[in-house]
Amino acid sequence: MQSTSFSQLSLHPSLLENLKTLSYNEMTPIQAQSLPPILEGKDVIAQGQTGSGKTAAFGLGLLQNLDVKKFRVQSLVLCPTRELADQVAKEIRKLARSIHNIKVLTLCGGTPLGPQIGSLEHGAHIIVGTPGRIEDHLNRGRLNLDNLNTLVLDEADRMLEMGFVSALDLIFSLCPPDRQNLLFSATFPDEVKPIAKKLMTDPVTIEVASTHDESSINQVFYKVDDNRHRSHAVRLLLQETQSESTVIFCTTKRDVQDLAYDLKDYGFNVLALHGDLEQRDRDQTLIRFSNKSTSVLVATDVAARGLDIDSLDTVINYHISTDPEIHVHRIGRSGRAGAKGQALSLFAEKEFNKIGRLESFLNIEVVPQELPSNDVLENPIVKPAMATIQIDGGKKQKVRAGDILGALTSKGGIAGSDVGKIQITDNWAYVAVDAKKSNTALTKISEGKIKGRSFRARILK
Repeated sequence: MQSTSFSQLSLHPSLLENLKTLSYNEMTPIQAQSLPPILEGKDVIAQGQTGSGKTAAFGLGLLQNLDVKKFRVQSLVLCPTRELADQVAKEIRKLARSIHNIKVLTLCGGTPLGPQIGSLEHGAHIIVGTPGRIEDHLNRGRLNLDNLNTLVLDEADRMLEMGFVSALDLIFSLCPPDRQNLLFSATFPDEVKPIAKKLMTDPVTIEVASTHDESSINQVFYKVDDNRHRSHAVRLLLQETQSESTVIFCTTKRDVQDLAYDLKDYGFNVLALHGDLEQRDRDQTLIRFSNKSTSVLVATDVAARGLDIDSLDTVINYHISTDPEIHVHRIGRSGRAGAKGQALSLFAEKEFNKIGRLESFLNIEVVPQELPSNDVLENPIVKPAMATIQIDGGKKQKVRAGDILGALTSKGGIAGSDVGKIQITDNWAYVAVDAKKSNTALTKISEGKIKGRSFRARILK
């Protein structure tokens, strides 16, 4: 049996040593198949579902190719959303911990230009960003790609869906012709093939089977009559499963907003995620869901790309996706890292063609189950265990996670075990605390000091 240990790869010793400290011992299938040709300098097209380890695969490749003494942009990673870009940059920084003086810079829309301009003036080795913002910096002459040796497209399918074609064309035209191109994606529709043909030279194509794991994800299908019945069915499923974290996928922004309003009216702790949200609202929504202070997230597929949730109990498909690969991508968010998950899908009579495509793609037979009885509506609605406190101070104010934890757990405060995720942005910090202790925690922050300074704070609701 072929070894899948990272140690068999021709990686720099410092990278291998760091992988050990991260407990990255065995490669995932997509890493085992893609890393050897990447390290040989070949162009690679790799397809694999969420959670398959794509980021570490191309991240190790570009780090291997990096000359840290050469303070120029050597790698560019393009992502469809800011959330995915932040997630990718975080993973690359983690993989690069053993490389001294490396600079990874994120350039995304929805954030002020000023700090990005300042960061670019100081230089960077690796840029991770969204096509629109990268295009803007290139047009204004702030970003130079003359020394680029590696171009990565992460989730190219979503970038095309979001209308980034012209931005991508400009970016490609300003990259040096002699470079390595890596294209990673969960799906590989026909629309992506012209881009691959334009970019790639004799690419190695890798496809890791995008099927769900029967042992970790329980799929159940339910037949509904119409949208009113759909909404009622969602309530029944939420009340029966009593899941701590549920994502509900809808096809349109309108459906997302309507369903979120409907569930809120019935007392559910729910947030909506779609493309029309302001960036700050979008950030807060993702933070609150990921730190367990919101139980239900209703989202469109594109908006949820880059959603970084460690353990998601349940996925509900409000509508069946027209693309079976999107269905697999949705349900793959549940049951990750060996945890058990469930995917519950609703469909109407007119969606049988979608069901047929799904049956062929997954090689399954869909047998609709009976919805839970109305008796489950007597069950208590799940309330989040955590609450999020927003603090009006962030990286620019030199606020660190340890400072917040110290302020919360000082005399008269709460226990360290009552503190959850702490996430810090440029001008705000967000800390999850036990919901029952949230008022005490808020008082400690509001009336106390962090690093000798007073900061305003509030509980997000």
